[in-house]
Amino acid sequence: MAASTSRVLNFNIGVLGHVDSGKTSLAKALSTVASTAAFDKNPQSKERGITLDLGFSSFSVDLPEHLPGEKYDRLLITLVDCPGHASLIKTIIGGAQIIDLMMLVIDVTKGMQTQSAECLIIGEITCSKMVIVLNKTDLLPAPKKTLMIEKMTKRMLKTLENTKFADCPIIAVAAKPGGPDSPDTEAQGVETLIEELKRQAYLPCRDATGPMLYAVDHCFSIRGQGTVMTGTMLSGRVAVNDTVEIPALKITRKVKSMQMFRHPVQSAAQGDRVGVCVTQFDPKQLERGLVCTPSTLPTVFAGIIAVKKIPYFKGACSTKAKFHVTMGHETVMGRVFFFGLAPKDGVEGPSSDQEFSFEQEYIFQEELLSPLSKSTNPTTEDKENHQPAVPSANEQWALVEFEKPVACPARCLVIGSKLDTDIHSNICRLAFHGQLLHHITDKNYADTILPQLKIYKNKSREGVVDRMMDEYSIIGRSLFKKETNLQIFVGLKVELSTGEEGVIEGGFGQSGKFKIRIPNGLRPETVQQLSASGKKKGKKASKAEDAGDAATPADDGSEASSRLPPIKISLRFKRYVYDPKKKMIQA
Repeated sequence: MAASTSRVLNFNIGVLGHVDSGKTSLAKALSTVASTAAFDKNPQSKERGITLDLGFSSFSVDLPEHLPGEKYDRLLITLVDCPGHASLIKTIIGGAQIIDLMMLVIDVTKGMQTQSAECLIIGEITCSKMVIVLNKTDLLPAPKKTLMIEKMTKRMLKTLENTKFADCPIIAVAAKPGGPDSPDTEAQGVETLIEELKRQAYLPCRDATGPMLYAVDHCFSIRGQGTVMTGTMLSGRVAVNDTVEIPALKITRKVKSMQMFRHPVQSAAQGDRVGVCVTQFDPKQLERGLVCTPSTLPTVFAGIIAVKKIPYFKGACSTKAKFHVTMGHETVMGRVFFFGLAPKDGVEGPSSDQEFSFEQEYIFQEELLSPLSKSTNPTTEDKENHQPAVPSANEQWALVEFEKPVACPARCLVIGSKLDTDIHSNICRLAFHGQLLHHITDKNYADTILPQLKIYKNKSREGVVDRMMDEYSIIGRSLFKKETNLQIFVGLKVELSTGEEGVIEGGFGQSGKFKIRIPNGLRPETVQQLSASGKKKGKKASKAEDAGDAATPADDGSEASSRLPPIKISLRFKRYVYDPKKKMIQA
């Protein structure tokens, strides 16, 4: 490398796509330097003929004119070769979170396939730019080659038109003419691709200040030197002789030396691909994970995330369901509880910049709403209780409880998936994505933290007026069961279907009936209706006595009942989901 590493801009490009689309062959055709984990060196990869782990390689080019020449001399493009098999989606997600641009490789003879689509979704979540590579053009019949490439290009542009990558560049190549087992042949279209990658390169946001965070993807030992970790700097800076922490192992180690693609360096900063040699530990204990400045990466038992449903996921994201939750290279099972902002009078929905706060009230959701959902898509409980739905799905959150504690940085990307779905089914397994907003590091959070969460459910009960005592008192029934402790409802407000408001004063008798006081008195028309209803009941009771039996359905005065419908009593309140006292709250 001619220039010093401090004058080289490292730009990370992810190579993603469906299995057997030629990603590794393309990485080989582009690269001039390979890392210890490049080009399927894993014995199992060679045996199975597919990529099983992340591979890293690089090539260096002159700095494009649109990049700042006063700061850099060369552009180092690091290729992150991600596996394409459906079973390795966790590895793909981990690789996608360390890239600046995605190169989606498509087999030109097959077009968009299942994992191509999943990679496209991951790209929409994790990066801002993409280049499509139509590979294996050597397999197209020569007379129709140009026409078929144009046709596939149009198909791809149509597929992308409703994504953030609409009108992205599409380059046709043949990375390995004749296939991977053919003799060495010169790749076709690679120079054009390199020029396009240079045009698409930009100056990523790099910040060398703050705590160091390093994503490790491979780990091995070198006898007499120490343990080598290879990975990508996510934030901050690391230098030789620094002390770093490996939270998963609860150990600290001293940095002995570092290399960037076989070139010794004294330091590395955010965005750099670097190998770090530290004092000895067992590499088998750290396949992949995070390394950080000591005492800066918390262990998390649960967390609050701002969340959005991935529209291509066709299943329901139900509260209390378990998902595979990926943060960086770590994937653990987590149970989710969704909630959102309740609508306010005269307000259609929450503001788009609403931040989570323990002081804010939220409404419980049975499931995560689609980004296109409006108030016409109420939750299950909304339907049952005739309550207004959450008016917008743009602002939603989730409490995620992890089955095992994980070490993860603040504001990190979170992706929820259903990875137990049949990998042969042609459906999207990625369910939601979001950002971790609040760490919950207390092991006893269910008792200490969750009661602070003001997530409520709307509750609703309905009964009917049994009779009137006077113009300020009525007796109700059918609102409670016989065995209900009515004392806990004393003082709660109710509303009559005729418009009056009342307060529950206590039980009446032993059958579950209750007394309601109407502070402002009953309306004259309500008094008239209840009086008529009382007379009707009296007549029915008298007839029943004369007949020596109860009134039969035939003589229940159905015509009179239709004219005098029962007056309903509505009791509405809300209850905080995590309130240990289960208090009922009314405005």
